[in-house]
Amino acid sequence: MSALPLNLFPHLPAWLAGVHHDGSEKYVDNPYPRLDELVRVRLRVGSGAPLRRAWLRIAPDGEQAILAMTRAVEEGPVTWWEAYLPVGQPATHYRFLLEAGDGLWWYTAAGPCAETPLDSFDFQLLADYHTPAWLEGAVFYQIFPDRFADGEPASNPRTDEYEYQDHRPLACAWGAPAPEGGHGGLVFYGGDLPGIVQRLDYLETLGVNALYLTPIFSAQSNHKYDVADYEHVDPHFGGDEALARLRQELDRRGMHYVLDIVPNHCGIAHPWFRRAQQDAAAPEAAFFTFQHHPDQYSSWLGVRSLPKLNYRSQELRRRMYAGEDAIFRRWLRPPFRADGWRVDVANMLGRQGATQIGEEIARGIRQAVKETAPDSYLFGENFYDATRQLQGDQWDGVMNYMGFGVPLLHWLRGLQLGAIGLREAIQSPVPYTSAALEATWRLRRAAIPWAVLRQQYNLLGSHDTPRVGSQVNGNPALQRLAATLLLTFPGVPGLYYGDEVGLMDLPGVRSRGCMPWDEAAWDRPLLAFYRKLIALRRGSRILQRGGFQVIALETELLAYQREAPEGRILVVAQRSATPRPAAVLDVTPAGIPDGARFVEFFGGESATVQAGSIDLPELQQGASIWIGEGE
Repeated sequence: MSALPLNLFPHLPAWLAGVHHDGSEKYVDNPYPRLDELVRVRLRVGSGAPLRRAWLRIAPDGEQAILAMTRAVEEGPVTWWEAYLPVGQPATHYRFLLEAGDGLWWYTAAGPCAETPLDSFDFQLLADYHTPAWLEGAVFYQIFPDRFADGEPASNPRTDEYEYQDHRPLACAWGAPAPEGGHGGLVFYGGDLPGIVQRLDYLETLGVNALYLTPIFSAQSNHKYDVADYEHVDPHFGGDEALARLRQELDRRGMHYVLDIVPNHCGIAHPWFRRAQQDAAAPEAAFFTFQHHPDQYSSWLGVRSLPKLNYRSQELRRRMYAGEDAIFRRWLRPPFRADGWRVDVANMLGRQGATQIGEEIARGIRQAVKETAPDSYLFGENFYDATRQLQGDQWDGVMNYMGFGVPLLHWLRGLQLGAIGLREAIQSPVPYTSAALEATWRLRRAAIPWAVLRQQYNLLGSHDTPRVGSQVNGNPALQRLAATLLLTFPGVPGLYYGDEVGLMDLPGVRSRGCMPWDEAAWDRPLLAFYRKLIALRRGSRILQRGGFQVIALETELLAYQREAPEGRILVVAQRSATPRPAAVLDVTPAGIPDGARFVEFFGGESATVQAGSIDLPELQQGASIWIGEGE
């Protein structure tokens, strides 16, 4: 078996692999400090390291200051160093400087280095930062309403009901193949909010306790991203009353839900756009950007049915989020009381050529949402680098494609990269190396505060991507591996409806197929696997709040540790179809004392750490979870 060096930084001394700090409670005694509070921070170092002295480097008001650390305590194979950090500004940056027998080394959230690092990779503590209390125990379930469950067939769209872009709605029987040659956005299967209410018992049994619904406001399409009325739930989904009923039923079960909003653009049927086209002097005309009134205007990615909203208009801001009766506020209040918002194309909001006010708009939306409902979860869609909007003053989190799911899939099935206007995806038949996966995850974590990292919406797929089962070519072992990492990774896990029963991409509808309610079509072992994983996640404080450290890499394997005052959990992912023979795994960087015993969650095997290694049985393709004895 070919193994990568355990040292993730081969140009640096090997002992640096055993240095660790993150923002979790074992390393920061109060991860959510008040302004002007003193916080104890701790650094874990392997006992054999040639470390003589350690300092904490901070930058109060932009000026460098260096605080001496104290060698605090020896615990088996590790030494703990500590210092008290003054939290004197809204965002307090810090990093470590290590004086050793072999030189001076920096240690940041991006890892150790010899060169002076950028402040952007410093650890960060946010003062007076409020996180939604319910979020750490949440396991989300994303629903595309038209395809989940049809509770009221009488409300389904009819073929003769309306015309949209020279097409009429196509009403299909549940689960029937999509008709060829039609307008994909006008193919309806009749799913609605009453259908979700009727299936809440199923969701409760699955173990999920939070729903994310793609748009439900009135629109002509099945996906509703061409919103025609932000003020009302689409009648085909049951109308406003159905959403109020859903809220009541979720309350009975102690569950939460977030809505999907499209503030970047609207549909051509929206009254704002119609008035803007009819009268260039109307207030709504300033909500859009006309190159030549009324028919030449800016739209989302050139799609003419989705005119882009222009947030240079103060009146648009007032109606959307700033005013007391604004849309962002309205749906957070009774009787609907949504628990937050997912913001569509959040990476593009307020950005249009020379106008780049997206961060200003995001701050305004945050202020309005948190004023209205402080425990709301506000997360955005972003497939790329959202670092600037994840510093605690804008989004709580984003759909964490690039910080979790996409690099994991690169590791499992090879890199695939697409872009708007690119005819063919760029693909590599060679999967990511284990080192590339680790580095991608690490750098994405390093760029944001720990408090924000814990709020990232982690996912393997959505209505905008192929299903995870299709991504791994129907390989059940790899889907289980991916699901195991999803439910054990720091952040907020989000499942896509139907993945748990083996739903795959389907012709004509791709990842938006109908949920199969005929249980004979379900992959029952897979469903049982998901239920067990979800129960573990919801019952484990270690997985909800613990730190994160990659502790081992091999060519086909990656292992990480989740660590908290309550104990530790090891997760080992083995991607190869060829089993890894029974062999030791070096876990020295984890700082685990010899004699520590672990029990495997799925199979019940036990293993004991000896001489810094754990003796693992043969590992089939998939992932295993090793829980510290008594934890």
